[in-house]
Amino acid sequence: MIDCIIVGGGPAGLSAAVNLRQRGREAVVLSAGPSILEKAELVDNCIGLPGLNGTELMKQLEEHARAKGAEILHKKAANILPFGESFMVNADGDILEAKSIILAGGAARGAAIPGEEEYLGRGVSYCATCDGMLYRNSRCVVWGLSETAAEEAGYLADIGVKVTYVAARRPEGLKGSIRFVAGRLTAVEGEDTVRRVQLKDESIECDGVFILRSAIAPARLLEGLEVRDNAIVVDRAMATNIPGVFAAGDCTGTPLQVSKAIGEGQIAGLSAADWCARSGE
Repeated sequence: MIDCIIVGGGPAGLSAAVNLRQRGREAVVLSAGPSILEKAELVDNCIGLPGLNGTELMKQLEEHARAKGAEILHKKAANILPFGESFMVNADGDILEAKSIILAGGAARGAAIPGEEEYLGRGVSYCATCDGMLYRNSRCVVWGLSETAAEEAGYLADIGVKVTYVAARRPEGLKGSIRFVAGRLTAVEGEDTVRRVQLKDESIECDGVFILRSAIAPARLLEGLEVRDNAIVVDRAMATNIPGVFAAGDCTGTPLQVSKAIGEGQIAGLSAADWCARSGE
């Protein structure tokens, strides 16, 4: 069993990983894709690291975490389930078990559309590699909102799913066998299960819909998590309302700054290490 799984490979998550390793605890970071920080042209307010662009800063943070022995997996957490005194994490179809969790996935982007939460698990999925086999020989819509969405859509097509891909523009590398529709989903509709999705000017009949955002909103990732104004509620130890679960960085609210994320990540890492010590080996 892993001591701590950290969901998010940005400054908060990597800072947490370093501090867990400082306490001799195993840290596995799940990074769904490039941090939004990497797009910054200049980050000049992070003390001790002046004059770096976002890519340069993230490279230093990742190198530090790896040098300390943290494991960074390029996988997206699809859901987290409490399991007795541990947690089960679905990471792109791989099930990982941990004593503690740190949520550091950044600010939630993209509110749920009508019907999304109602049909979650009944035709709505956030992970093609996790649930794709359930839809072989069926019609599915993929709403591509992440850099890896086209790849996941290709996986679905390869296993026999008839895929319609919806996005603002056709992504590079989208398989020619996949129908592309320019636009965005406005609603998911059905009866017992999903039957169709709505766009602004079109309705698409389907048996399932894969909403592939770069990150899943924390409240949908972990049931029962307390969230207020789209931010995870934490105390000064970065503990959430769920014992053994901590949070750090932009997902805890403003200010959305690198230094805040790094500091909160440090506290969350130390708190998770203490939790593991109190829970016993």
